[in-house]
Amino acid sequence: MTTTLSALRLGLLRGWIEFRHTLLTPFDLFSYLLNSAIFVVVLLFMDRNEMEDTQLYGLGLTQATLALPGVLATMLVLGGVMSLAQTMSTDREDGTLLRARALPRGVQSYLFGKVVSTSLITVLSMLVILAPAVLLFDGFQFTAQGALTLLWVTALGLLATLPVGAVLGSLFPNPRSLVLVLMLLLMGLMLVSGIFVPLTMLPEWLHWVAQVFPLYWLGLGMRAGLLPDAAVAEEIGGSWRTLETAGVLGVWAVVGLVVAPIVLRRMARRESGSILERRRHQAMQRTV
Repeated sequence: MTTTLSALRLGLLRGWIEFRHTLLTPFDLFSYLLNSAIFVVVLLFMDRNEMEDTQLYGLGLTQATLALPGVLATMLVLGGVMSLAQTMSTDREDGTLLRARALPRGVQSYLFGKVVSTSLITVLSMLVILAPAVLLFDGFQFTAQGALTLLWVTALGLLATLPVGAVLGSLFPNPRSLVLVLMLLLMGLMLVSGIFVPLTMLPEWLHWVAQVFPLYWLGLGMRAGLLPDAAVAEEIGGSWRTLETAGVLGVWAVVGLVVAPIVLRRMARRESGSILERRRHQAMQRTV
């Protein structure tokens, strides 16, 4: 227990140092927040168009207002899955993870650190979008209860997505192929999850597919925290389904927290200096 707590403490410290280093490095900070800035610009253009021909018409909701919860959910998934997976795959390729294995509880503290730094930069990216959107766009019902909903959905969403990113980062030794595969998977999942519009606007057979994955529930939870109560008319069953949202995200979090450490330990045991050297040689051949 003592060694685990020590690894957790070192991981928290490492994660905070990495996050602070990102804040103090202009290029790194720019690369992380670029997507947020692009989303804000896109939402500004969408804000001119009010929703028509739906039950939301007359509520003063523009396309930007309705899309914002989905944008926040997308940023959370990109941070929790894509960023962590790419970082871990890169660290595996350059030997960072192998060096961490040489230290007592090094793999644990490494994982804790990456979870902390990724979570902090993901939340910062979401705030860069949320803060100007709430000030500039009409139609939000931003109350204390709504803010609390956003907090627990974000926290549970990170717990549900970060283990997925850790597992994928452990399975893919090549970060370039990982990015391509993940982008295709996430884009496909966004198309079927009703992430930018209520799922009831999509064909019914997609409802069952979308509700298996956390992305739909993250979008639903964000809408529950930001949109007025009348907007729930477009949701399945006319309800925000708060308990179902917590339940599905909780299941993903529990399963991920059980599976991710097992996969990471097995992957770390297979790492060696000879494998790392062969990987570096292959990487050099690709750049020639």
